[in-house]
Amino acid sequence: MAGQTLAQHGKIRYNQGAIRRDMWVRKIGKFGLLFNPVVVYFFLWAPILVLIVFSFNAGESVSTWEGFTLKWYGNIFANTLAAGTEAARFSTELMLSSVKNSLIVSISATTISTIIGTMVALSLERGHFPGKKFLDAVLYLPVIIPEITQGISLALFFKVIFDWVSLQSPDLRPTSGFGTIIIAHVAFSVSYVTIVVRARLSDMNPRYEEAARDLGANEWRTFWRVTFPLILPGVLAGALLAFTISLDDFVVTFFNSGVGTTTLPIFVYGLLKTRVPPEINAISTLMLIASTILVGSSLILQGRGADK
Repeated sequence: MAGQTLAQHGKIRYNQGAIRRDMWVRKIGKFGLLFNPVVVYFFLWAPILVLIVFSFNAGESVSTWEGFTLKWYGNIFANTLAAGTEAARFSTELMLSSVKNSLIVSISATTISTIIGTMVALSLERGHFPGKKFLDAVLYLPVIIPEITQGISLALFFKVIFDWVSLQSPDLRPTSGFGTIIIAHVAFSVSYVTIVVRARLSDMNPRYEEAARDLGANEWRTFWRVTFPLILPGVLAGALLAFTISLDDFVVTFFNSGVGTTTLPIFVYGLLKTRVPPEINAISTLMLIASTILVGSSLILQGRGADK
């Protein structure tokens, strides 16, 4: 009533200029909220789209389109690497060997990290033990710290271990190889598997497990008959995510690899030391397609049955 009385007597004064400025700020803010994701996704995806497009470019230039061709993909499997007007030979066998090495490392690291990550997720979600909060916090370190920090720290860790083993047994000379790469990949893959499986466990109704125990099943049988089938999509999703990250990893692998353990990312890096051949675009496109399929499968598995 008092406000109405003041308004009726004309004692309230509105700053029309301030109101107009406020409305303009709001309109600009709405436009910015709509435009910001477009800019972000453009800078994220534009380089990838350029790489894919120029993998079909008839010319060797990565800036001038000269027509459509599939010869760069053919060169990959024909032991031919374009070099100006001449053709330089490179070994397709070495490339396929690096692919085999990548698969050995990725499959081994994924298998180990999936088993450990699933157990850690079950412990964090269902268990109660001292140090649980500390383990929960440490779990996210491999996800947030830079890869180069992980690579250097793991290389120093293996160096200390190798020196200690050499002092204890002078005849033993341990060196970096598949073992060090797999351990390094497991070190960061476990976190990804644990996070995905734990998210699946948090959505699962614990009454199913309680019902199984009420019906006489012990914890082991409850896990295999009830818990595991329900979290299996999450376990597979975490495994696919870990496999994808391990397959594409370069930095950690570079610092912990040895002689004869060249993976595909390191092989591609070796081709880039002198110049950027157009075949690199083709190889990178194939790696991108494989990674997209694996990540997409992981996302589908994570969402499978989530609404039930």
